[in-house]
Amino acid sequence: MKKFLALLVLTVGLSAPVWAATQTVTLSVPSMTCATCPITVKVALSKVEGVIEAKVTWEPKEAVVTYDDTKTTPAALTEATENAGYPSTVKQ
Repeated sequence: MKKFLALLVLTVGLSAPVWAATQTVTLSVPSMTCATCPITVKVALSKVEGVIEAKVTWEPKEAVVTYDDTKTTPAALTEATENAGYPSTVKQ
């Protein structure tokens, strides 16, 4: 396997193999005020390239997002919710 990866690195010209990692982040979305707000937030998050799954709940007011970390970041996810009218922050 290591020889294959080394050959792949040399063939493609990469300095090191790039591995995609699935990450999960929880966003606090306190501005959701009604039962339909999570639908809008979920649609906004789902449009971000790299999002695999978004589970958005009204109570608690949060979004749990699974994403490919080679395609998006938590900052891009919070930007997407803000652009939809629902500012969010990463929950620690």
